[in-house]
Amino acid sequence: MEISSDLLNRYFYFGMSLLIVAVVVYGFSFTIGGNLIHPAIPRPPFLYFHAAVFSLWLLFLILQSALVRTQNVAIHRTVGWFGVALGAAIPIVGVTIAITMARFNALKLHQTNTESDLIVPLFDMVAFSIPFSLAISWRKKPEFHRRLTLVATCALTAAAFGRFPERLLPPVFFYTGVDVLILLGALRDLAVLRRIHPVYRYALPGFIAGQALVMYTSIHHSPFWLKIAHALLS
Repeated sequence: MEISSDLLNRYFYFGMSLLIVAVVVYGFSFTIGGNLIHPAIPRPPFLYFHAAVFSLWLLFLILQSALVRTQNVAIHRTVGWFGVALGAAIPIVGVTIAITMARFNALKLHQTNTESDLIVPLFDMVAFSIPFSLAISWRKKPEFHRRLTLVATCALTAAAFGRFPERLLPPVFFYTGVDVLILLGALRDLAVLRRIHPVYRYALPGFIAGQALVMYTSIHHSPFWLKIAHALLS
């Protein structure tokens, strides 16, 4: 048990960065061919920029985790300022591509429910922005900073989980994958520290409550939300 706890203590965040990349690669492997590489209808150019920015964030997460693991803290802090700029750009890029693709899907692909579904990616950007902002504010408190960064990154995996095969993860429950990743952090704390850090105690219930509200709003085509979405897309 001591060996297991020691491994979790030393390699958990680096391992989670690799797991998150694996989730994203697996999820998007089902759609990247038809949507990005060989689309029947050309996609908006901004979609490729969006993919590059979000991929860069994942590479940044692995690098930062590796630098901490190898005790290169000074380099970690210096590179961190690049992460601040990159993380600040993610909500802007995310909201822009959500609206762009909703318009594209409605006009070019003639998809329905684009207005009701728009709430999902917009919520994901909120779910990323709040813990990311707190992580920057508490960057001098490592125990908070690392957990908040992990939680923020977990929020970005929603789109990947939404592309998982239905036999593995039914579409209506795709947010469960995000919550399981955060839960792994809480379980790591229990194994190593014998307690759950406040970041997880507040973040996980907050995520679940927000996700439930978002899914209810989307599935039931809330008239209140549809008015907002229509205004955003018009």
